[in-house]
Amino acid sequence: MEEILKIELWGNRTVADLISPDYLLGFFGDLVAAIVVLVIGFVLARFLSRRITRLSEIYPSLDQTLFSFLSNIVRYVVITLTILIVLNTFGIQTTSLVALFGAAGLAIGLALQGTLSNVAAGVMIVFFRPIRLGDFVQINDAMGTVMNINLNFTELATIDNVQVIVPNSQVWGNTITNYSVYDTRRAEWTFGVSYGADLKLTEKVIRDTIMADDRSRTSPEPFVQVNNLGDFSVDFLVRVWVSRADYFAYQADMKRRVKEALDAAGIDIPFPTQTMIQTKG
Repeated sequence: MEEILKIELWGNRTVADLISPDYLLGFFGDLVAAIVVLVIGFVLARFLSRRITRLSEIYPSLDQTLFSFLSNIVRYVVITLTILIVLNTFGIQTTSLVALFGAAGLAIGLALQGTLSNVAAGVMIVFFRPIRLGDFVQINDAMGTVMNINLNFTELATIDNVQVIVPNSQVWGNTITNYSVYDTRRAEWTFGVSYGADLKLTEKVIRDTIMADDRSRTSPEPFVQVNNLGDFSVDFLVRVWVSRADYFAYQADMKRRVKEALDAAGIDIPFPTQTMIQTKG
């Protein structure tokens, strides 16, 4: 029996050591301390994460995406440090675990290259911020409002409110058209009138109709000029600057109003026609 008790079960400790009152008191003391550290660590991680996220609400001018990213980083760092402290409490050498996790991370990284490329692209998007939450963008064939940016993908809501998920590697590695960066946009139309129309009167009607709208900007100067002599019409190219928020409604409104103004002025808007000549044999 004495020889059995001397069998080493944990490090240099024998069975007799493991069942001794001093060891049990020390073990349970370490266990209680570890639980306390875990609770404090998780509470602290949650508090710091919420605090950083709260800063984006207190200061609306700052980028919410960056704060969201930083809050997640801080949370995971605090939790990782908490776990390492708990392991040290029980005498476990964390240096060996770090080396083990490093080797496992390398193997996982090789197996998940596509996912990690999305994560790397997500970090670049968050720090360089080519797009932000609320921006109206086009990425490849996807167009919509940016609803969410995380480390793996970017979420868009299309004009008809359909969710589109774009992997971050495709966002960062492709051309991004952002319609929300600048305050103004240039609206453009082409209006065709018949060859018999009074061109000076036509230009005046178009200009007066468009500039009568309060949304039309006078600077830069609006452009209304004959641009093309088509097969069946004289085409006026019209360019006017407008606020970004008014762009889509403004484009549609001006098409209807110019059409109605040209009709009221008796200016003919032609359409393609074909003349068929039939000869008798």
